[in-house]
Amino acid sequence: MDNRTQFYKKLKKKLKKDTSFPAKYLFKFIVPTSEDKILQIENLFNFTGAVINKTASKTGKYTSVSIHVVMKKADDIILKYQQAEKIEGIISL
Repeated sequence: MDNRTQFYKKLKKKLKKDTSFPAKYLFKFIVPTSEDKILQIENLFNFTGAVINKTASKTGKYTSVSIHVVMKKADDIILKYQQAEKIEGIISL
């Protein structure tokens, strides 16, 4: 089992233990500042009722993207992280 698989397995276990769904969840990502990359993240959460906040770093090289959204189950959260992983240069917090 690779590290990503283990990470998501642990995350799912923790979410099921500590969270009663549906629940408001906070996703945090850091990406190189690029309209395209930020738009890709925003598109992952289209039509979900998400509240998205963006903050540029001091140098402007990176942008922090915070997404508050109600998620129905742990699997949905993991799916969003897996979709976000495909965006080049993204860091999930």
